[in-house]
Amino acid sequence: MMNYEIFKEVVKEKFMDYMPEKFKGMELVAEPVEKVNVTLDGIILREEGRNISPTIYINDMYKKYKDCGDLEETLMAACDFMERAYEQAPVVDVDSIMKDANEKIVFQLINTEQNKTFLEQVPHREFQDLSIVYKVIISADKDAVQSSKITNEFAKRLGMSEEQLFKCAAENTRRLFPPVVRSMNDIMREMFARDGMPQEIADMMIAEIPPEQTLWVISNEKGINGAASMLYENELHELAESLESDLYILPSSVHEVIAVSSDMGSPEMLAQMVVEVNMQEVSLDERLSNQVYHYDKDLRKLTLATDTPNKRLDGIVAEPPLVYDAKEKSR
Repeated sequence: MMNYEIFKEVVKEKFMDYMPEKFKGMELVAEPVEKVNVTLDGIILREEGRNISPTIYINDMYKKYKDCGDLEETLMAACDFMERAYEQAPVVDVDSIMKDANEKIVFQLINTEQNKTFLEQVPHREFQDLSIVYKVIISADKDAVQSSKITNEFAKRLGMSEEQLFKCAAENTRRLFPPVVRSMNDIMREMFARDGMPQEIADMMIAEIPPEQTLWVISNEKGINGAASMLYENELHELAESLESDLYILPSSVHEVIAVSSDMGSPEMLAQMVVEVNMQEVSLDERLSNQVYHYDKDLRKLTLATDTPNKRLDGIVAEPPLVYDAKEKSR
């Protein structure tokens, strides 16, 4: 079986051989794609007059290749997926996006340490150990959101500074993706109801937990990139006031965070739990942080409560830099 690097070169050489005839005149472009927390090897088909094309990832193709062991089957499946994605991709009017972009710019929270290379390419501002980045919404419905990241080059075309992007995004994100704070009990009841469980049985299964011992999920109405909702201090303040305590905020994923009363335990204990859940349950591209945050209801301020050494989200521990000692050489 080929290793990944050899597989990648074979894919770049053979991919177009398996595409239907109508795609033969297009140019295959393989390049690194900076995603949240990871860099992937993407493939697009470049066609004159088309501004946006779907991307598929060689990394995903390699996973299938390792599972099935058949290169031809892998290439045929990938090309079939590319054909369907290409035909279903909406035609995007770039001029239209540029014209009313200030109404569609939203922000997202990502981890700073894990995304250093990505952050060099985009306007952003730091928030504790996280960074606020910006996207422009292309389309959104109840099932999905299509967006495009705002790069440094895109921001120049828009003629907008980072400060202007932040101002627009703060207003638009609240309007387009309203923040939502819900108890875990209510979420579980809804899950049971969707599975057809009678209400009285669900109530029996979920023991009533006092509000000060409850987990509170903070996200947005769509549950997509909802961790950014913790930037809206009013919602944190209302929850803290109702619990009559400060809050600890646990970064569950880029899609949501969990708030608990500060009486629930030490931030170090909670951070250890966050790390374990991140490594075992959350995919790398959805991890937000290994830290825990503290919300002071009197100061109305959110700060880091921990400074855990495992700042990276991929489990890789940075090696200490080698120090060259000239004295050693002279001996």
